[in-house]
Formats: sequence, structure tokens, C-alpha cells
Amino acid sequence: MSISRRNARRSVRILGLASASAALVLGVSGQALACNIGEFKAEATCKGEKGQITVTDRDFSGQKATVSVFLENNGADEKKIGEQVVTGTKEGATIVFDEDWAPGAVYRVNVNVPKFIDNKSITPNVIAPATACKKEESPSPTPPASESPAPSASASAPAEDSASPSASESSAAAPASEAPSNAPSAAIGDSNLAETGANSNTGLIAGVAGALVVVGGGAVYFGMRRRGAKTGS
Repeated sequence: MSISRRNARRSVRILGLASASAALVLGVSGQALACNIGEFKAEATCKGEKGQITVTDRDFSGQKATVSVFLENNGADEKKIGEQVVTGTKEGATIVFDEDWAPGAVYRVNVNVPKFIDNKSITPNVIAPATACKKEESPSPTPPASESPAPSASASAPAEDSASPSASESSAAAPASEAPSNAPSAAIGDSNLAETGANSNTGLIAGVAGALVVVGGGAVYFGMRRRGAKTGS
């Protein structure tokens, strides 16, 4: 059975319409997949002691996206941290913004993909963890006020110890200074004793006394003779 030209034209029209509809559906679905902001993820992370804002793009269509990060303050942009371009992959392409974030800081991440995403922000905003990447060193404990005099007392102790030798030296020097004063007196005493024994007047006195005895005895003798002579006459 032969097909008429009219039927052939109708079939071609139907086939063309079906192809156009399929292409439109595929295009719309492709655009819907590329415009999904949910394929972008951002978080505050740490690399050692340094803070970072990490953004991951899982757009498998390979569209180039411009990502901007802003520090928020009371719901408004306070400072722009940086801007980078990322090409999404099915596994996820990651870009990193160096940011020494403070605990609890809030960041807004904006994504722009021409013809697909028109400056949309990732929701919710990025909130930094409560603990900073760099651990602060705890200051050395300050001694209580009551204990503060202790170091000064211990510091003054060596001064007292150092002063004691000088006192002992002065006390030791005192007998040394007194020794010469006693030495001459002892020497004088010895000289007096020596003079008493060697150069004393005992012999002279004894001689004089003996002479007086002799003179006295002679006087008595001559006196008795005279008395006897007078008596005999």
C-alpha cells in the first residue's frame, strides 16, 4: 500500500515536532541541573593553625562559576574576603580562601554562573566553629600578692649573710688589736719582776742594817766597858 504525499508530510511534521519537544525538554532539564545552587557547599575549616573558607562545586556540567566570600556583620557585608573562579566536576572541585576567622564569625558565599546562576548565595551562611584554629598559650600564673614579699626576703637573705662575715671579721680583728696592748703590759710586768730579782736594793738594805747592828753592838760594848771602869775606880 503506497503512502500518499499528504500522509508523508504529516508524518514528517509530527516527527519534527516530537524532536523539537525532546530537545526543549533536554535543554530545560540541563539548565535546571546547571542552575542548582544546592550543588555548591561552603564551610569554615582549619589547615594547621590557619583558618580557611572552603567552597566545593559539584556541578558535573562543567560550567565556570565565580565564587565570592564576604564577612558579615549584623546581616550586612562588612568586608570582601576574596573571589575565585571554579569549574565544577561530578566528584567536586574545591577552592580555598585563606581567612583567619574568629570563633562564631559569619560569612556569605556568593555564586555567579552566566546564564545559569545570577549572583545567588549559598544558604545558610557559613558560621565559623566556636574554637579557633590557633590555640592561645595560657599565661603563666601570677603569684598572689601575699606571696610577693617572699622573693624580696629571700633576695635580702644573701645580703645579710654577706654582711655577717664582715661582722665576724671585725670581731676577730678586735682581739687582734687588743693583743698588742696586752703584750707590752706583760712585758712591763716581766721587766719589773726581773728588776726586782736582779737589780733590787735588798743587798744594800741588808748591808746597812748589818752595819747598824755592828755599830749598835759596838756602842753597847763600849758603853758597858765604860760603866765597868767607873765602877772599879
